[in-house]
Amino acid sequence: MNASPADQLRLLDLAALDVRLRTAEHARKNPPQAVRVRELMQRRQELSQELTVRLGARDDLRTEIARIESDVAVVDARSARDAGRLATSSNSKEAQGLESELQALARRKSDLEDAELDLMDRLEQADAAVAEQESLIASTNAEGAELSAEAKRVVAEATATIEATTRDRAAVADGIPDDLLALYDRLAPRSAGAAMLRRRTCEGCNMVLSGTDLNTLRAAAPDAVVMCPECGCILVRTEESGL
Repeated sequence: MNASPADQLRLLDLAALDVRLRTAEHARKNPPQAVRVRELMQRRQELSQELTVRLGARDDLRTEIARIESDVAVVDARSARDAGRLATSSNSKEAQGLESELQALARRKSDLEDAELDLMDRLEQADAAVAEQESLIASTNAEGAELSAEAKRVVAEATATIEATTRDRAAVADGIPDDLLALYDRLAPRSAGAAMLRRRTCEGCNMVLSGTDLNTLRAAAPDAVVMCPECGCILVRTEESGL
């Protein structure tokens, strides 16, 4: 195939636009924040599960404290009743029994209050553990929201780049002969499509061509469309090619 050097040179503009399109498409599908956002989502799930455990433990303590407070109220009611009976009793045996029961109730109340104090200390620790977990979740959510917003911005910018570059590509492609453009489009999916030969090096694969290959290129007509023997892209020859 033959094509004017000027038309072949336009392929470099087309190849540069295609690189920009591929880069923008990758950014749109895989914004750099996406990996961290997924990590944060997994982290938030783990933190939420731990929060559920801590909330359950705190609720159990609250339930136990409420039960003890109820028991204390029962003890107080019985003590008040026995104290009233003792104050009006004239039977020494009955009075002795009431005094004994009042002492037992006092010990019971003391034990309950000690248990309640212990539970209150544990509840304070449980409240702190819950608050700590909620703080971790809040910071995780905040980071996730910030990164998600940044990812949306990257996707929006990439989309705008794709739209603008697609228009530019169409304009460049319109100035390239159909047969040359068709050849480039066939080669582009598996190579650079087209690349400059600069100082005997293909800029599509960065390989230095051998002496034999360079001799073949020297013998080719200026309008001949030649391929890189290494990567298969169209080699665009200029004064910088070193031929």
